[in-house]
Amino acid sequence: MNRFLLPVSVVGTVIGGTVLLKDYVAGGACPSKATIPGKTVIVTGANTGIGKQTALELAKRGGNVILACRDMEKCEAAAKDIRGETLNPSVRAEHLDLASLKSIREFARKIIKEEERVDVLVNNAAVMRCPHWTTEDGFEMQFGVNHLGHFLLTNLLLDKLKASAPSRIINLSSLAHVAGHIDFEDLNWQTRKYDTKAAYCQSKLAVVLFTKELSHRLRGTGVTVNALHPGVARTELGRHTGMHNSAFSGFTLGPFFWLLFKSPQLAAQPSTYLAVAEELETVSGKYFDGLREKAPSPEAEDEEVARRLWTESAHLVGLDMAHGSAGRGHSIPR
Repeated sequence: MNRFLLPVSVVGTVIGGTVLLKDYVAGGACPSKATIPGKTVIVTGANTGIGKQTALELAKRGGNVILACRDMEKCEAAAKDIRGETLNPSVRAEHLDLASLKSIREFARKIIKEEERVDVLVNNAAVMRCPHWTTEDGFEMQFGVNHLGHFLLTNLLLDKLKASAPSRIINLSSLAHVAGHIDFEDLNWQTRKYDTKAAYCQSKLAVVLFTKELSHRLRGTGVTVNALHPGVARTELGRHTGMHNSAFSGFTLGPFFWLLFKSPQLAAQPSTYLAVAEELETVSGKYFDGLREKAPSPEAEDEEVARRLWTESAHLVGLDMAHGSAGRGHSIPR
């Protein structure tokens, strides 16, 4: 019998080491145990993947959670799942199509009218490497949804967030932002040959730049904003890349995918951490890689680019700079 002990011990050590390595590579659980009873949270794109898991985590902590999604059938089903798993009745679905400025404005009006407060806004929804599609308003889809849609939504909800301070905004970016470049001459890929990967990288760089500029404009308001890379997760986000459907990739790279790709539950931990951690209450304008603060790309730190992008974005979405927006360094009077 003893001759089997060493092999079993070795196998156990290898498996245990592999799991620990995976946890190290992918990042661990949210270290904060803080709860958020009475606080209202909005999570965009919360019917599946990281968004749904983030909504679940925040519902577990007692939040009044609003799932904001385009597909209401899936959104209602997700809300029902979360209510059932957490026994938190304060979880509901609301319609929000980030590819439609009209839908964004309707959603914001409803929230402002019906919600007493908004304590946390998690801008999670995203499109990744889709074909050359455009939004309802003619914007390149990835730039339109990943950046412009959340830019408008956030600005429209700022007064509510300020009134609920201390409050937080969490913007999901990506490590891909390091390969991004903001082309102010052709933000919506109207003259260049379309490159879906470059378009995705530009959109995620825009998210970090938006975060930096907004943090400057929110100084002294009690509202913080941070961006994060949640890690590479096994979600529907990558459905346009073809990698998920490739038999070759699944067979040859499967073990590496298992090691390096996070589950949606694990990928939701950074969003949860930024939303609830007491030690982050005053941290703003930062970029997090998983649970750790990290310097973003040099272009993401360029204040002039960030200011120009803000101005261009406000113009594109028709944002009234005298209403529902933040002025640099101070709140613009109504």
